[in-house]
Amino acid sequence: MKPLPGRRALVALPLLVLSGGLAPPARAGAPREVKMLNRNATGGMVYEPDFLRLAPGERVKFLATHVTHNAATIPAMLPEGATPFKGRINEEIEVRFDVPGLYGIQCIPHYAMGMVMLIQVGEGEVTPARIPDGLPPRVRERFREILARLG
Repeated sequence: MKPLPGRRALVALPLLVLSGGLAPPARAGAPREVKMLNRNATGGMVYEPDFLRLAPGERVKFLATHVTHNAATIPAMLPEGATPFKGRINEEIEVRFDVPGLYGIQCIPHYAMGMVMLIQVGEGEVTPARIPDGLPPRVRERFREILARLG
């Protein structure tokens, strides 16, 4: 008996599925990188870059460039439903940002000195009104500087 046309493809289909050939595509792209620096061109103790706009599901890798820095969420600047994170000192940490909103990120040892950054996930304006009251003066100043650059 002669095989039906396409039978070979039908036999190969389960193998293709099992091998991942028909799996949904993974989120493309490498994580965005943020350096935790003692100094940059404009001054000391900063994240570079200090602002990112991400699509939900994008990842950020915080790179330890000095033994005294870390990356952690600022509790007062975490979107509802988002999971906080806190890297250890001198730890490279990769974080996936799924929940839309504005995230404040801090280096815990240097927070009061203004070592902070902003991450906007999804659509939404980043305005001074979204920066909560009660933050240390240098932190508010740094956030204002970041927002001024964004226009």
